[in-house]
Amino acid sequence: MLYLVGLGLGDAQDISVKGLQAVRRCSRVYLEAYTSMLTVGKEALEEFYGCEVIIAEREIVEQETDDILREAAVADVAFLVVGDPFGATTHSDLVLRAVKAGIQYHIIHNASILNAVGCCGLQLYNYGETVSIVFWTETWKPESFYDKIERNRRTGVHTLCLLGMGRKIYEPPRYMSVMQAAEQLLHIIDNRRKREEELAMTEDTICVGLARVGAKDQKIAAGTLRQLAGQDLGDPLHSLIITGRMHPVEIDMLKLFAVDDSSFDKLIIVDGSSYFS
Repeated sequence: MLYLVGLGLGDAQDISVKGLQAVRRCSRVYLEAYTSMLTVGKEALEEFYGCEVIIAEREIVEQETDDILREAAVADVAFLVVGDPFGATTHSDLVLRAVKAGIQYHIIHNASILNAVGCCGLQLYNYGETVSIVFWTETWKPESFYDKIERNRRTGVHTLCLLGMGRKIYEPPRYMSVMQAAEQLLHIIDNRRKREEELAMTEDTICVGLARVGAKDQKIAAGTLRQLAGQDLGDPLHSLIITGRMHPVEIDMLKLFAVDDSSFDKLIIVDGSSYFS
């Protein structure tokens, strides 16, 4: 049996009782370690779970999947995923491969950033397509993520932006901050303004920065995009939300995390929803 077990967003204790029971009866336990991260290391997981945890980097998951499945064909194997097992398409591929090989699988769900963002007060059913913001380089500065944000803004829904994770060979991984994401968006806005394009968002658009959601040191900051470009929210992982139209209750919730109350001065309410004046 192949178990895909969600670990939640915080530390070792965020695993569900059902998930922990499954892990403890498995002969091999893999931790997927490239689409997200926990706030604790694998040693803390091993101590709490009472078993060895094998780190599965991208190469193992994408190139050695058959080895994992061969083990699952004759024994119980756990594949641990930060957040929920279906938070990344890679894990859907693993399930499809298991089915094709005739191997039974079982999914054990948990909280993910896709629902935990509710902590900032924006209502989950008011979100549109989730967007990934990637690291720019000197020679590669894609803007496709802005186009997706623009589509969401045109329909009035919020956009959850998952921020880039990267690793260069022989170097430790790096994680994009809210400050970096905001700076890239400000650069795109400036480019499009120079081209005299109609803007879907500006420096004054209300945004929300989130850091280490689910951890004890979770941080939330709400303000204009320009303000968030100057906010250091500390250690990763970070996420950024670009707001759409907001209900008055959503606005009141965001004010609890406001960098500066004046951030909201340009909002007006028409028929129960917010617009920029």
